[in-house]
Amino acid sequence: MKLLSPSTILAIAATLTATTFGAVAAIKNISTSSRELPATATLIAKGETSPLAKKLQGKPVVVDIYATWCPGCKNIAPTLSQLRQQYGTTASFVVFNVSDAKTTKASMKIATELGLTSFFNANKSKTSTVAIIDPATGKIMKQFHNNAEISDYNSVLDLAIAQGRGGDAMGHGDMMKKPDPMSHGDAMGQGDAMKKP
Repeated sequence: MKLLSPSTILAIAATLTATTFGAVAAIKNISTSSRELPATATLIAKGETSPLAKKLQGKPVVVDIYATWCPGCKNIAPTLSQLRQQYGTTASFVVFNVSDAKTTKASMKIATELGLTSFFNANKSKTSTVAIIDPATGKIMKQFHNNAEISDYNSVLDLAIAQGRGGDAMGHGDMMKKPDPMSHGDAMGQGDAMKKP
């Protein structure tokens, strides 16, 4: 039996990672607002994107990178709470808690299950980042940083819902139970804002 060299193993792993999870591609629609970030996180290899998990299909997905120690997260918490009240049945909400190593690891597991691994890896150090993602394509429709202006989110979500950019028409996003909007994770601090039925 022939053993592979460490460099060969690394090359295979890099190829598999690029194929499975992807690399960041070209940036489109860069906003001049300091509260908006370029939409780079879920773009994958060769400029293609990948649909999110089936349970997120049917609604636009609002993803929040949260930490208990983050002042920006506290600043946008009331806005996100209002969004959950306003779009609770027409959008899905995911919170990745990156407060410490344990919650970050749990959030990574959730990101993998939801098809958000590339987004999570690109943004896990950018607390108070909120992205609105089309689950059918995995494309970021708009990404914000420490933005408490609810009208900015409303305009993106309203357009996505009107254009049916939430994925399939079957509403598979309804398969998730919505958490307490202020919790930013479960009582154990595991970072899982989405509870499976």
